[in-house]
Amino acid sequence: MQPHPTLDQLQVFLTVVEKGSFSAASRALNRTQSVVSYTIANLEAQLRVALFSRSGTRRPELTDAGRSVVEDARRLLGDLDLMRARVQALSDGLEAELNVAMSSIVPSDVVVEVLRAFRNHYPTVSLKVTAGTPVIVMDEVIHGRAVVGFGGTMAVKNDQIVFERIGQTAMVPVAAPDHLLATLRRPLTLADVRDETQLVVFDASGTAKGRDFNVFSLKTWRVSDNATKHLFILGGLGWGGLPASVVKDDLAAGRLVRLQFSAFDQGELPIHAVRNVANPPGPAARWLTATFQARLSGGVGSREPSEEDVEPGLMEADS
Repeated sequence: MQPHPTLDQLQVFLTVVEKGSFSAASRALNRTQSVVSYTIANLEAQLRVALFSRSGTRRPELTDAGRSVVEDARRLLGDLDLMRARVQALSDGLEAELNVAMSSIVPSDVVVEVLRAFRNHYPTVSLKVTAGTPVIVMDEVIHGRAVVGFGGTMAVKNDQIVFERIGQTAMVPVAAPDHLLATLRRPLTLADVRDETQLVVFDASGTAKGRDFNVFSLKTWRVSDNATKHLFILGGLGWGGLPASVVKDDLAAGRLVRLQFSAFDQGELPIHAVRNVANPPGPAARWLTATFQARLSGGVGSREPSEEDVEPGLMEADS
């Protein structure tokens, strides 16, 4: 017959362990010492092992079996507490799972910092993150697969899509130190870059078909995301623009060189939270958005983006 210890028995057992004696546990649990002793005896009978060594000592000491059971009991009761918190959160309207989409335009150190805080603030909420280009972020939000997206913006003919500016960055043209453009060590002209391979993130969805931006070379290699583009530029396979937050450490360490190319638009690039009014955010999603905004220190309120706000990365462009 399999043992069937009760949660109450395990709780009493852990209280004895934590308080150090049966009498202290009885006071903490507001039960008589005889009831505590009887509960432990029944638990030992269920498990068919002695949990405490009671002979030759004034205080009950755990046996080897008892020490093993302690960890299992803590894990089981911890899972129960988590379930209770999850059920309570659901009854309060908190999401059980939060789906978000994230572009590499958001600084990675900020992402890690905010998500660590999110885990601590909402330990019962499961998180699903889709990472990709700004077009992928937009697509996830439009089709309801993500409650909120963080990245750039694009002009969309959809009255249900809302953009809230929460920060800004910039695109900077870079190359590996041994790349020809980096070795020139002077301001670059259009003639300098014309015949050098430029790495460009393409729009697989076709949304930005025919809208090139910051593309100057006659020869381009087109990749699906900034992570691949970053890797290729580090490897000397070409030059291109990347978010300042992505290349900050590489520039400081000398792994990449910032090109002196004034024709490349290096102006402010807005970071937005994107949501669909048909898929309203719950408490966790609202908290996450507000925390990103506070960390990035750039919110200016919700509004539809103008053409000037459209992120180059949403075009078939060098971003």
